Amino acid sequence: MTDRAWVATRKGLFELQRSAHSWRIARTSFLGEPVSMVLPPVARGPHAGRMLAALNLGHFGTKVHASDDAGASWREVSTPVFPEQPADAPGPAWKLVQIWSLEAAGGTVWAGTLPGGLFRSADFGQSWQLVRSLWDRTERAEWFGGGYDVPGIHSLCPHPDRPDELLLAVSCGGVWHSSDDAASWSLRCDGLRAAYMPPERADDARIQDPHRVERCAARPEVLWCQHHNGIWRSVDDARHWREITAPVSSFGFAVAAHPSDPGSAWFVPAVADQCRVPKDGALVVNHTRDGGETFETQREGLPAHDCYDLVYRHGLAVAGDGRTLLMGSTGGGLWSTFDGGARWHALPQRLPPIYAVRFS
Repeated sequence: MTDRAWVATRKGLFELQRSAHSWRIARTSFLGEPVSMVLPPVARGPHAGRMLAALNLGHFGTKVHASDDAGASWREVSTPVFPEQPADAPGPAWKLVQIWSLEAAGGTVWAGTLPGGLFRSADFGQSWQLVRSLWDRTERAEWFGGGYDVPGIHSLCPHPDRPDELLLAVSCGGVWHSSDDAASWSLRCDGLRAAYMPPERADDARIQDPHRVERCAARPEVLWCQHHNGIWRSVDDARHWREITAPVSSFGFAVAAHPSDPGSAWFVPAVADQCRVPKDGALVVNHTRDGGETFETQREGLPAHDCYDLVYRHGLAVAGDGRTLLMGSTGGGLWSTFDGGARWHALPQRLPPIYAVRFS
């Protein structure tokens, strides 16, 4: 049973403990400080049991902290650093703005950053190396920011059975894949469409804006993408994508892929890019069980009117049992479900704006 989860917010990191069919706040860390991302305790490998937290301290910069005891205590470790920028280098400044994603695979921890850098650490944050094979791609000069001023890597999808394979997504820069431990990369955007670009560039892989990409752990060739202007699914490890139409709206940021059922995924719709609030003021979740052929719009227990919360890219997560989910919003609302979304329950506490939710 999944009994712990972590919520990264604008004013601290909150550890949740499950008791029967409810959650309670068991511990707080970095209270008052923005935590942009958390890596929950690593399940296996040389760093089993360790955690990382990324803090975005504004004027004081980005900091990374590690825990060896599941969050009971923390110590500052190294922060990714970009090399000195050549005078003629294109694109944004080579300066770390934020750590947007953290994932562990084997003995490696991966960090995706704004402005579009991929870093790796073999010693759990004691040192970081910029992956130059991706950073030096000529296509990076065409990447651009969506909600941020600079592009960023928000989705990191290691392959559970192939330690040398990694897929990642960039806003706005497409979906990238490596099968040789990040030595080389290829774009995998066939079928994606950028409606925000001139028609002649709508299919250009280099400027696609996948808001979030999630992999099915048990069937890793199946991937789900909540794109800037729609939802897509791939059944061949992102070589091809098929567009899906969802009810209410196909615009949104978050997606959660069922860990064992490749046909099941959850999405949180908003009105549109120009109006990033729930349609008709009602927060809902769209759930498909058949690969996107049909959807159930889940409403029970969620605000039915006067709700203006947005769910960020990492604000929706499903646990390993495939039935327990957490959803956190920009308004500090946190909802849980233990039956796949048939009924949602609001936590009584109102938290600071929520950036990410992660299960152990």
